[in-house]
Amino acid sequence: MQQEQTIKLTSLSTKGGCGCKIGPGELSGILASLPKSERDPNLLVGTETNDDAGVYKLTDDLALVQTVDFFTPIVDDPYAFGQVAAANALSDVYAMGGTPKTVLNLVAFPIAKLDPSVLADILRGAGDKVREAGATLVGGHSIDDNEPKFGLAVTGVIHPDRVLANAGAKPGDRLLLTKPIGVGILTTAIKRDKLSPEEIERVTAVMATLNRRAAEVMADYPVHGCTDVTGFGLLGHALEMAKGSGVGIVIDAAKVPVLPRAKELAAEGVIPGGTKNNYRHVEPSIDFAPSLDELDRFILCDAVTSGGLLIAVDGERAEALHAALLDAGVEAALIGAATREHPGRIVVRGGEEA
Repeated sequence: MQQEQTIKLTSLSTKGGCGCKIGPGELSGILASLPKSERDPNLLVGTETNDDAGVYKLTDDLALVQTVDFFTPIVDDPYAFGQVAAANALSDVYAMGGTPKTVLNLVAFPIAKLDPSVLADILRGAGDKVREAGATLVGGHSIDDNEPKFGLAVTGVIHPDRVLANAGAKPGDRLLLTKPIGVGILTTAIKRDKLSPEEIERVTAVMATLNRRAAEVMADYPVHGCTDVTGFGLLGHALEMAKGSGVGIVIDAAKVPVLPRAKELAAEGVIPGGTKNNYRHVEPSIDFAPSLDELDRFILCDAVTSGGLLIAVDGERAEALHAALLDAGVEAALIGAATREHPGRIVVRGGEEA
C-alpha cells in the first residue's frame, strides 16, 4: 500500500537547485590546483573558460556536446522537480548552439524515506521534458541516499564551425537575456512557505521552460557568444563571458527582467547562501552604480536554476533578434553591451545612467 506524499521535497535538503553548486571562488581554486593535461586538438571547448559544456570534434562536420548537471529539490512537486532538473541540464547544450540527442538519468533517492511513486513522478516529469526537447533517454544510474538528488548527463551534436562559446563576445555586441532572474530568492521562499500557489506556478514555469526555442531563433542571427545563467548568477556568468572574451561588459540594471516580489522577499532576508557567495566572488570585478543598494546587487548575483540564455549578438542585429525572440514567445530583454573598455570587468548602471 502506497503512503501519501506528505513530505516537502525541499525540506530534505539544506540547499536547492543550482544553489547547491560549490561556490565559484572555491571551485576555481580547486580546479587551478589540478595538473594540466596535454591539449587534444579535437577538443574545441574544454575547461579553460568555465563554459557550459565540452565540445569534441569527431569529423569536419560533426562534434559532440557533452554536459552533466544534477541537484537537490528546488520545488516540492516531484513531477515539476523532474521537469526543472531536465530543462536545466539540457540548457547547457542549447547554450553552445547544439541539439540534444541522448540523456542519462542521475538519481540519488532515499528509498526508505520516500515512497517509490515519488521517484516515478520525478522520472516521468524529466522524461516528458526530454521528449519535448526531441532527445532520447538511453539509461542512467541510481544510488540510495538520504538526500534526494536528480539530474541528467546530456550528449548533443553541433557542426564544429557553429559552436557558441561564452568566450566569443566582441566589442559592439549587445546582450540579450531570455528569462527573468530572482529564481533563487523565490525558490528559497518556497522552502519557507512564503509564496502563494500562483507564485510557485510562475517560478516553476520559468525554470521548466526549455531554452530550445531561444536557441533555434538565435541560430539565424550573428551571435558571437552565449552562456546560460544558472548557479553563479547573472553577474557571475556575465563575468565569465567578459574574462573569457577579453571584453568589458556594461549592464543596465533597470532593463534586467526580475521576477515579481524578488526584492520584497530579499528585504525580508530570503536570500540564498549561494547568492551571497556569488556576490562576494564577483564584487572585486564589478563597478556598481551608487544608486543600486545591496539588495539590488544581490538580485543581480542571485543563484538561478534553469535560467535563460545570455546572448552576445552583433549590435546591428540585436533589435531584430530581440523582436524575433519576443515573437517566438521568449521572455527576452536587451540588458547591456560588450565594449573594448575595462576588459574583464563589468559596469552595472542604475536607472539614471541607462
